[in-house]
Amino acid sequence: MKRFMSLAGLAATLLWSVAAMAAEQTVTLDVANMYCAACPATVQRSLSAVPGVTKVVVSFEKKTAVVTFDDQKATLAALVAAPTNAGYPTKLAAAQTPKTQ
Repeated sequence: MKRFMSLAGLAATLLWSVAAMAAEQTVTLDVANMYCAACPATVQRSLSAVPGVTKVVVSFEKKTAVVTFDDQKATLAALVAAPTNAGYPTKLAAAQTPKTQ
């Protein structure tokens, strides 16, 4: 029984440490080809469909998308690819580094 409790404690510690390593990130993406008021909705839908994305704010005026995501479920490559594949070439904003929330 003592051995079982030790193993259970070790397993719980490992699970907690993996969860603690996951971090919510926020990045700003530059989005091209947004020419009408309907374009931001398409960009938002494409980004929201990426697993791990929790929030998307698209600015038609600034031609940007601010995306909050779980870095254990989504990658920057997936975030850039989603709107690009929808017809809106996208890149990480200049001088942008992911920020931990």
